[in-house]
Amino acid sequence: MSRLEVLRRCDEWLCVRMNAGLRYGAVLHLFRAVSWLGNGIFWYALMLALLVQRGVEAFVPVLHMIVVGVISTSTYLALKRGMSRPRPYQIISLVKAGAVPLDAFSFPSGHTLHAVAFTIVAVSYYPALAPILMVFTLFTASARVVLGLHYPSDVLAGAALGAGIASASFYLIS
Repeated sequence: MSRLEVLRRCDEWLCVRMNAGLRYGAVLHLFRAVSWLGNGIFWYALMLALLVQRGVEAFVPVLHMIVVGVISTSTYLALKRGMSRPRPYQIISLVKAGAVPLDAFSFPSGHTLHAVAFTIVAVSYYPALAPILMVFTLFTASARVVLGLHYPSDVLAGAALGAGIASASFYLIS
């Protein structure tokens, strides 16, 4: 068995195990809520809260987040169209969809990409936000697999892309 086949099987195994949590109503509702907030609502609310609380001081950090968001969206949409990877619930009979996906394809996780990118940018300006943003990001990434919408590798790829885009953005603005 090739290494890629081993990775694919591990990816599927973990996806099935995490998705099994949906049999508990509280898990389903929690991760649906996190996923819904991760559609952008949480991040837009954060940007608005920063502007309201910090005023003009928050203009550059919020603008930075917006630019990173636009680049992140363009990147993940292009990759999704190019890769065309079906979602786990479409391929694995043991995986059930716990929410309606925003688009057709699985790779990479746009929710995770944005969560990681926004967290890195926001925390660079406001380190005190790290605990809540890191927890929300971890819940967002987990929700995508638990809800059967992504494989763990989709989430890892989204996290790596988000970290790369956010990190590169600091070089572009300096």
